[in-house]
Amino acid sequence: MESKKVLGASLGTCVHVAGVYGFLTLAERFGYQTVFLGPARSPREVVEAVFQERPSMVIVGYRLTECVAERLFKELQNLVTRHGLFRIPWVLSCTPQIEPVARKSGLFTYIFTGREPFSEIVASLVGPGEERKEDTYPGTLPERIAARYPFPLLRHHFGLPTVEETVEGVRRISEAKVVDVISLGPDQNAQEFFFEPHRMDETHKGAGGVPLRRREDLVAIFEASRRGNFPLLRCYSGTNHLKEWAHLLHETIRIAWGAVPIFWYSELDGRSKRPLPEAIRENLEAMKTYIDLGVPIEVNDAHQWSLRGAPDSVAVASFFLGAYIAKKLGARYYVAQYMLNTPPGIVPRADLAKMLAKKDLVQTLEDATFTVFTQIRGGLAHFSPHLEIAKGQLAASTFLGLFLRPHIVHVVNFSEGDHLARPEEVIESAHIVQGVLKDALFDLPDAAKDPYIAEHRARIKQEALLLLEALKSLGQEEDPFLDLGVLAGAVTRGLFDAPHLLGNPWAKGKIQTRIVEGMLYPVDEKGRVLSEEERLRRLGFSF
Repeated sequence: MESKKVLGASLGTCVHVAGVYGFLTLAERFGYQTVFLGPARSPREVVEAVFQERPSMVIVGYRLTECVAERLFKELQNLVTRHGLFRIPWVLSCTPQIEPVARKSGLFTYIFTGREPFSEIVASLVGPGEERKEDTYPGTLPERIAARYPFPLLRHHFGLPTVEETVEGVRRISEAKVVDVISLGPDQNAQEFFFEPHRMDETHKGAGGVPLRRREDLVAIFEASRRGNFPLLRCYSGTNHLKEWAHLLHETIRIAWGAVPIFWYSELDGRSKRPLPEAIRENLEAMKTYIDLGVPIEVNDAHQWSLRGAPDSVAVASFFLGAYIAKKLGARYYVAQYMLNTPPGIVPRADLAKMLAKKDLVQTLEDATFTVFTQIRGGLAHFSPHLEIAKGQLAASTFLGLFLRPHIVHVVNFSEGDHLARPEEVIESAHIVQGVLKDALFDLPDAAKDPYIAEHRARIKQEALLLLEALKSLGQEEDPFLDLGVLAGAVTRGLFDAPHLLGNPWAKGKIQTRIVEGMLYPVDEKGRVLSEEERLRRLGFSF
């Protein structure tokens, strides 16, 4: 038999070919040649075509009645047995009501009804479709991405108000085989005081996430995930004792990647009591800890600035700065997370212009020693508390992010605007995103050719580079971007600033921003749009 060829047809009098044709189209994406016989083909015609075309796989479709399906499958099975054709996989596209008849026949290696995760359809083309053992699922982020790309991994945040609920939820999500990465969200008590339990206020237990209190809690959650598609796990980095958190998460849940900020989880955002300079030092040490453990790293500052209304120049410059620092600290794999729809009100074309400017700058850092993975997500403040509306927003945000060619889709649950996601809502959100991927992953138009996007992408990138030059001027060291004093000065001098930081002891908080024609700009006291050069000159920088 020739390798990498798929033959397809619908059986009997069935004229429904969409499932078969869709499978053939997908197969072409993986380098298969395809031969389509069309609708209403008899079992004998299919077998004759197998001898003529010599495919490595055959897919047939049938969507009518069970009794006729049983007869057709038996006839086809007899021909396959007689001619020794069981050595190639036979695939069936059918309705759920036909599935029991198909399984009873014993003919088909794969049966697809439309209810299975998209990943199982992909797996039929690249490897065993009924994988059950952990070692058949890649156990690290780079390996998992390599096995699936161009299909992105799905990541979902999860954490309920008790450890027991969270363990059971992780079990259910894993068994559903729709999420590749489960991100644990500890409650604020755990994030801040896991290593100082005497400082916890247990009246706030479970607020915002799972109340992790013991190493054994993480072990139990990890064990619950050892089923289904054996998802990777990750977790918040903690807002105190970040280095200790890194070791704990590496040892207990085999953390897929660590996410650490440069400036945040400090007095800047109130998530810990660490003064800004101390937080910067410890955060960089935590990044280095993950890197030394061989764990990929994400630096998540950019969307923290955007969530607080910072201008695009700050978001893009901090995005580059995070990746730059990670590379200089020795990172081999870097996760670049692009938060869309932030702030609410930014229009899609403006959003893409900003995200593509970020991607342009980060890509300049890539080489044989530094690989960047693209992760997209919807903005938290974007989602309506009306759940049906939020489902549409989840699909729309995912579609917009596909223009960035993601390796990972961070699925923000449609329930986020109303309540913490329950397991069934995690699964439903993942299914919504899978639907977007099925319809829209390939053959998107080239957003870079849109004149509006091209113009603003270039402008934002230039403004970010100007801001980085101003930041560099604060330092005397060989590499100012690794100088702790320079990094603290980025905030205290107002280079990195946001309106929501007004009154913060470490930030100026004097910048004003407005959405003008769908794009976020800094403005003066009269509402006039400021260029980045003018903003920086007002801060005392000259060019």
